[in-house]
Amino acid sequence: MAVGPEVLAAWSERLFRAERERRPVKPLTDEEPGITVEEAYQIQLDVVQRKLELGEEVAGHKIGLTSRPMQEMFGVTEPDYGHLFRSMAYASGAVIDYPLLQPRVEAEIAFVLKKDLEGPGVGIHEVMRATEYVVPAIEVVDSRIENWRIKLPDTVADNASSGCFVLGDRPSRVEDVDLGLVGMALHEDGEVTQTGAGAAVLGHPALGVAWLANKLASFGTVLRAGHIVLSGAVSAAVNARPGARYVANFGRLGRVEAVFPRQEGEA
Repeated sequence: MAVGPEVLAAWSERLFRAERERRPVKPLTDEEPGITVEEAYQIQLDVVQRKLELGEEVAGHKIGLTSRPMQEMFGVTEPDYGHLFRSMAYASGAVIDYPLLQPRVEAEIAFVLKKDLEGPGVGIHEVMRATEYVVPAIEVVDSRIENWRIKLPDTVADNASSGCFVLGDRPSRVEDVDLGLVGMALHEDGEVTQTGAGAAVLGHPALGVAWLANKLASFGTVLRAGHIVLSGAVSAAVNARPGARYVANFGRLGRVEAVFPRQEGEA
């Protein structure tokens, strides 16, 4: 049974307020167990529209659930996506002062586009030709759902559990590096906590971008020149610790660094 528009509107309001007030809410799938992924995307798009009306600007998109273990955990066969806003962007080395609730850190490869990418029919070669450059990125994922008790519709409605993101400052041309073979080591205060490689993202990060372009076509949306695409995590997420410094080192591709503020009253 389809969820009515008044229920979808109520949930977009609830998630919108949860982020602004930094107070998580119970999973929407607890109250609406029959909600579909398509209906969850309607909630996400409604929240995006609310932000646009307040002056936010879309900077691009992020792709989630790109690894097979994550897809198996959620019982899905394809990724999901969320929107990135200019207000979410941080330079490498910056202190993350974004209003977060329960952040986690993921290392990714970001694509910056020089041409529009319009599906359907986009493949890896179209993505490579449309890419201005790639840079290492740290995505800080977050959830407005209490204790990360999420099912697929929960994370989709909640902007694919987006928080904010940090971009490296050394662009690379896609033809200069094999993105599928790029290795990554994620350090927390100098200690390695995760390792991964570009191939963890659907076999090649550009395939994630191709999937996104084709998926967005079903919503009448195009990936625009100048937009940023976070192509998906190359390893598992790490709980962000107050006061910690995270460095994702991608070898030839460079590095990116994020610093989290200490909690109030912490020495």
